[in-house]
Amino acid sequence: MSKVCRGWNFTSNHSEDADGRIILIWKDTVAVRVLQQSRQSVTCEVKLPGSPQFVFTAIYAENERADRNDIWVELLSLYQTYSFDTVPWILGGDFNQIIHPAEHSLPEVSSLTSDMGSLFTWSNHRPEDPITKKLDRLLINNPVLTLFPKCSAFFHPTLTSDHCPCTLDLATKIPAAGNRPFKFYNYLTKHPSFNQVVIDAWTQAGDTVWNLTALYWKQKQIKSDLKHLNRENFSQIQVRVSEANRLLLDVQVQALNAPSTHLFEMEKQALQTWNFLRGMEESYFRQRSRVNWLKEGDQNTTFFFRMVQTRMNFNFIRSFLLPSGVIISDPIQMSVHAVTHFQQILGPSPAPVLGMISYGWGGDRVQSCNTT
Repeated sequence: MSKVCRGWNFTSNHSEDADGRIILIWKDTVAVRVLQQSRQSVTCEVKLPGSPQFVFTAIYAENERADRNDIWVELLSLYQTYSFDTVPWILGGDFNQIIHPAEHSLPEVSSLTSDMGSLFTWSNHRPEDPITKKLDRLLINNPVLTLFPKCSAFFHPTLTSDHCPCTLDLATKIPAAGNRPFKFYNYLTKHPSFNQVVIDAWTQAGDTVWNLTALYWKQKQIKSDLKHLNRENFSQIQVRVSEANRLLLDVQVQALNAPSTHLFEMEKQALQTWNFLRGMEESYFRQRSRVNWLKEGDQNTTFFFRMVQTRMNFNFIRSFLLPSGVIISDPIQMSVHAVTHFQQILGPSPAPVLGMISYGWGGDRVQSCNTT
């Protein structure tokens, strides 16, 4: 490889199978270490420049179902051997099977499409009997979402192959956000000062509300004070929980080594603070995850956090497909296109000319709204 393409390296699974069909190619700037290879997979550690290390498994599954069973045994073994529940793990390739009837192109089975490229990734290219299926996938575990929260995969047209090539983007740039809309978090109601903060903010602009303008300013004042309450007590909630846990552990060690009324009281207060912040953290991620079927208070914070990561990744707009077929991903171009698009739909149009309307109070009435 280095003789043909200077600065490039490769590995394959030919050592495990003379008919091996998996080849991995990378540049010198990328560090790759093969962990395991077999007839149907190659697993390696990958270190990109300026990026944390992750594990990638390339898959090329057998055509026969009985032979494909081996790949699932291998993946389970890898998961247990290398503790892939805590290591960023990406799997991609041809799994050679569908997992749902909707992943078959028969009209009576499915009519679905995808916004991340074609739903179907394999085509038989036979005009007399056209069939497409979803045989290729790119899978990730939760640590990958933590490491690359905006990662995405896009399946391209097949060109000369019967399979769609897939592009994995780990370095999607996040556009700078403007002013974020106000969000009311339920955990604020559990703060001891919540009621008083609302009362003070409401009465600050007067005791009564006599029009919508006054109501607007009262609500604006409440919003400002609640944002301050949240910022002062719950901002960076994960850091606060971690710090509260550290303080609790420190005082517990001191109380064990030199028991005293003062240290035991400090331990009690530290435990209360830690439990309180843990509850706030769980409430925060539960609300953001929009999962309603789990009971709050059962310490499902980890699950809620993962759901938040998944939702953020799913909702993130990475590109626009223009009517011309061109895909744009530059944040500035995307913002201009979005504004133009909605101006065309919602933009102002000349209003019809109506007759004069005279509004009066008391016994006066609307004189006329139409002309004849």
